[in-house]
Amino acid sequence: AAAASAGADTGGADGPDGTAAMAAPCHPPTRFHRVHGTNVRLDASRTRATRVESFGNALCFSHEPLEPGQLFLVEIDEKERGWCGHLRVGLTALDPQSLGSVPEYSLPDLVAMGDTWVFAITRSHNRVSVDGQEEPTPAPAPLWEPELRIEGVRIPRDKLVGRSRPGRYSHLLDELYRTNVLPPTALRSRIGVLYAPRPDGTADMHIVINGEDMGPSARSLPTARPLYAVVDVFASTKSVHVIQVEYGFPSLQTLCRLVIQKHIVHRLAIDGLDLPPMLKHFCQHE
Repeated sequence: AAAASAGADTGGADGPDGTAAMAAPCHPPTRFHRVHGTNVRLDASRTRATRVESFGNALCFSHEPLEPGQLFLVEIDEKERGWCGHLRVGLTALDPQSLGSVPEYSLPDLVAMGDTWVFAITRSHNRVSVDGQEEPTPAPAPLWEPELRIEGVRIPRDKLVGRSRPGRYSHLLDELYRTNVLPPTALRSRIGVLYAPRPDGTADMHIVINGEDMGPSARSLPTARPLYAVVDVFASTKSVHVIQVEYGFPSLQTLCRLVIQKHIVHRLAIDGLDLPPMLKHFCQHE
């Protein structure tokens, strides 16, 4: 119970390699920009975007520019059969407010306007090369590792991983999401984008799929200009919502949940444990 009520630790502690970890930032809640494609409808909180017609004109942007290491994360809520193509994400240095009209597509329309880096989501994509050498696939962290680390950024992993809704087979689906056996654009998958600054004053863009860093998707982004997240609710992806991300060290809540989930068959089994109701709910749901 004490663990369930504890808050997140913050601060800049040294990592295992001796480098100083980035202190946990305090970011305002993330949401979508008022400027968006003509086929998009936002909810009142501007955290859910739904394409209501056709398969295009569904471009969305973050309400504010991202800060270094800030992850803009969405979960896929609804799919629509009959279309080819899936969610697209990226970054742009274009201010959405300055657009005369929102382009119909992120690829190629928005990218063709310049200073924009957008990719269709797949697991085998978009790893840029360095000096002509293919960028090696980053080794995924062990499933029990509570944090995702990208450069100096530390993000508790459990909010990043897609999860099924509690049900009879949820324990099977959870493992498929966690190990990325399901397609990266499957229902309930969580996909995000951030940029990590480099010593030369530029930045690398990283795409994160269900808690796994896909490596740099684009390099030499201009950190001197504001960078907005781009989410294209394209084709078979019909609706997404923004996930508010935790930063810094995992809270005692998170660590407690990881231990409990590691020792149960699936989330429905939590009901039978001798735990406070609030802790049971926390372990069963995001």
